[in-house]
Formats: sequence, structure tokens, C-alpha cells
Amino acid sequence: MKPILELSKTHEIKKLLRSLRLHTVCEESRCPNIGECFGSGTATFMIMGDTCTRACSFCNLQRGKPLPPDPEEPYKLLHAVKTLKLSYVVLTSPTRDDLSDGGASYFAKCVRVLKENIVGIKVEVLVPDFKGDTQALSKVLSSEPDVLAHNVETVPRLYDPVRAGSKYERSLSLLRFSKELAPHILTKSALVLGFGESLEEIIQVMKDLRAVGCDLLTIGQYYQPSKEHHPVVKYYTEEEFKTLEELAYSLGFKKVASGPNVRSSYKAIELSLFL
Repeated sequence: MKPILELSKTHEIKKLLRSLRLHTVCEESRCPNIGECFGSGTATFMIMGDTCTRACSFCNLQRGKPLPPDPEEPYKLLHAVKTLKLSYVVLTSPTRDDLSDGGASYFAKCVRVLKENIVGIKVEVLVPDFKGDTQALSKVLSSEPDVLAHNVETVPRLYDPVRAGSKYERSLSLLRFSKELAPHILTKSALVLGFGESLEEIIQVMKDLRAVGCDLLTIGQYYQPSKEHHPVVKYYTEEEFKTLEELAYSLGFKKVASGPNVRSSYKAIELSLFL
């Protein structure tokens, strides 16, 4: 019975999103958990369109020149969240290097619209690096999201072939500045494995994240979206993911989700239950 219910709920959510011209990262990234999450009434909304200005070799988002953000989108988002009766919302976006503040003011607008109109709503934002602009980050934090997430994705050695246009130290700095500017807001990051990283490199990234005060961590397996994307170098076992989870907890992370199908927003509300 559960799969039928999940399919029904998935269809309902997709129909609503299409009617409002909203996007979810669940669909755009071909997330393996889409049926489970949609079936439970959970979705990660992708604001500011579905076109990215960068060209990460593992990502399935389309690349090119994005359209200007829709000024009505925060209110369409509010309608969707109310209709779906969500109490915890995750907002993310493609990287928008074409915008003067990388879309930071737009993130802030969406958070404020939700929090001003839904009593008790909790909002997690998964933001790009804003090219290291701390003023842009400050705009987002001023809207008081409950969690500020930014994904390092992979180890420093693999940034050039995997994360074109991004810098490892810049990502760490964003998480560090978030803690300095708003220490009461939880920070979160994610690692995707399978690009050819070593165990030592993974552990060092976890140590680096803890050094900048990162509270929450997700670790998942990379699945190649198409033959044009970065190849999978290694598939990790459930036991290896469990070992990494234990290591992460030993380093001081407050909550960790680690497994083959785990993604940065997977069961986000459960990862933040202690809020």
C-alpha cells in the first residue's frame, strides 16, 4: 500500500509545483529519494529558477544564462508550503553568479515571507558560496533561518575536476563566517563520495568542517547522472558509510546522516530534531 500512497502524494506535489511554476532540487538533481520524500510530504524547493551559472561535473542542473528571478516566487512558495502543510522547509538555488549578491537578498525574502506568515515554521537554507561575499551571507542570516547549509561536496584535491568555479577554502570560510556572524544558527555541510577521494582526505575534510564550527553533516554516494558527467570511481559499502558516521560523531558533529542514498537535504527535519 505504501508505494501506491507515495506515488499518489508525488503526483499531487508535482501537479502543485507545475501550477505555481516552482522547482525542487529533488526533481532537477534526479535524487534517488524523490518517491520517499514526496510521499511523506517533504520537498527541497529550488528558488531562482533551474539554470546554474557554473559547471560542476557531477551536477545534473542545466547550465547557461538564467532568467531574472520571479518577484512573485516567495508568495508562490508560501502558497505551496501552506497547501502541503509543511512545518520544515528547505530552500536552495542554482548558483547565480549573474546576480550582484548571488541571490542572497532573494533567499532572505523567501525566508521572511515564510516566517512572517506561518507560525512556528522552521526554514533551512542551502546556499551557494556567494563568491566569498560576507555581506551577501549577512543578508541571508539577517532573515533568521534555522539552519545555514553550504556543501563542500568533495575533498580539496578534486575541486578542479569536480567543482569548476568553486574553491574549497572559500566554502570553509562561508561556514566559519556564518558562525561568527550568527552563532545561534546551526551550520550544515555535505560530502559526496565516489570521485576518487581517499579515506585520509575524507577525514581531513571532516576535521576542517569541525574547525569552522560546522554542526551537521551528511555523507552520500555519487551516482553518475549521464555519461557526460564525472565517472564514479568507487561505490562505498553500507559498512564504510557507518564507519564514516561514527568517525564524524567522534569529531564532534551534533547530527550526522551517512549512507549511499543520503543527500544534503535528505530527512532534513530529522537531522535537526533537536532544534
